[in-house]
Amino acid sequence: MLVGAIELQAAGAAVGTPLSQGRPALASSTELGESPAAAAFDGNGTTRWGSSWSDPQWLRVDLGATATISEVVLQWEAAYARAFQIQTSPDSNIWTTIYSTTNATGGTQNLTVSGSGRYVRMYGTQRGTGYGYSLYEFKVYGTLSTTPPPTGGPGYVPANPPVTGVVPSTATPPPTNPPTTHHEFQANCSVSRSNLNDDPIVFFGLPGASHSHTFMGNTTTNANTTLPSLQAGGTSCITPGDKTGYWMPTLYNGDVAVQPVGRQVIYYKSGVIDYRSVRPFPAGLRYVVGSPSATLDDFRNSPGAVEGFECGDSVRNWDIPANCVAGSQLNLRFQAPSCWDGRYLDTPDHKSHMAYPVIGVCPSSHPVAVPMIEFKMAWPVSGNMANVRFASGRGYSFHYDVYNAWDPPTLAALSSHCINGGLQCDPRGFDQYKPNRGAALNENYVLP
Repeated sequence: MLVGAIELQAAGAAVGTPLSQGRPALASSTELGESPAAAAFDGNGTTRWGSSWSDPQWLRVDLGATATISEVVLQWEAAYARAFQIQTSPDSNIWTTIYSTTNATGGTQNLTVSGSGRYVRMYGTQRGTGYGYSLYEFKVYGTLSTTPPPTGGPGYVPANPPVTGVVPSTATPPPTNPPTTHHEFQANCSVSRSNLNDDPIVFFGLPGASHSHTFMGNTTTNANTTLPSLQAGGTSCITPGDKTGYWMPTLYNGDVAVQPVGRQVIYYKSGVIDYRSVRPFPAGLRYVVGSPSATLDDFRNSPGAVEGFECGDSVRNWDIPANCVAGSQLNLRFQAPSCWDGRYLDTPDHKSHMAYPVIGVCPSSHPVAVPMIEFKMAWPVSGNMANVRFASGRGYSFHYDVYNAWDPPTLAALSSHCINGGLQCDPRGFDQYKPNRGAALNENYVLP
């Protein structure tokens, strides 16, 4: 429900830029799939987050570091919270309540609070109207920790050279004729190694230390994999220049491993509005997407959970469906972060050097826009799915790893022609809807 914007600055409210502005945000739901969480942290009084029409609902922001929090300003649309809590957390798992009310009346609320945490959320338990919860702005004020995060030691792999001086692009590309609707190319890769309990990113040098993984792309990936070993290896991808290691937890039906059949689609897309600003991955960049310890809510609300699981006519499932039409396949689409800090090829948690865009723009902490990978996987399993699971657990434990080993000129050509060029490309870099634009690679999928 939207009835018009409200005045952004109420009397007595804190001044200056909130710690929360432009920071990554998640919500328990959005209204009809619209009104995104990030809209409550963009400093714009005409945009809003809106939830589905049920209780409870929550809206969360990641401040990026631990902060001492002194004030929270909530600027409600007409659909407000009558009962809610303001909570903080160091890790987004354990929450501490620093403010609570059961008789709020909406409008603009300037709340003096005392607490600390990296994550702050509004947890609504009773709506004030028959609609959902709707916030124009959720502002968090206070002081960020002055203790800088560690930037060296075990687990940090510096980029050589680092990418510096990048300012995230806020530009919107001009209209084109015909219109630009896609900015992507495909990597088509089949299973290269299966049922191997190795993970060279999380458990490097420790064979057998991981749950079982299914590997695609590079044919040599194991616990001791390095960039030189990938570059010297073969590939199951249709493009010879893609020697990247891709892997994900093995899918089981009971005790029987189920492997994807044939080449799977791994998209390389723009995750930012200004697709012209996307740069190719640096050699050796590696990261993990998702988490084996994710909860259903974590998976459902992840910025990378595009469509969840599908089979037959059953869509947008956040766990493996209980039943799939006989003869159908279990499908999954899941997107990776696409903003890089420009400094590290890997970090101890295998995630901190990467971030998701905020409303289509990379955050200043991760200013380098790189291709957004999207796994589109299909497993030949159907019928009663009660015993179908991943080696890591339930469906929402799905995650995947990427270890870039593309031939740099090949990746640069595909990225420039397809992503920066605004095309919908196949693995050759050819857009069948715009054939006059040509292809980046020849019929053998190599540079001409």
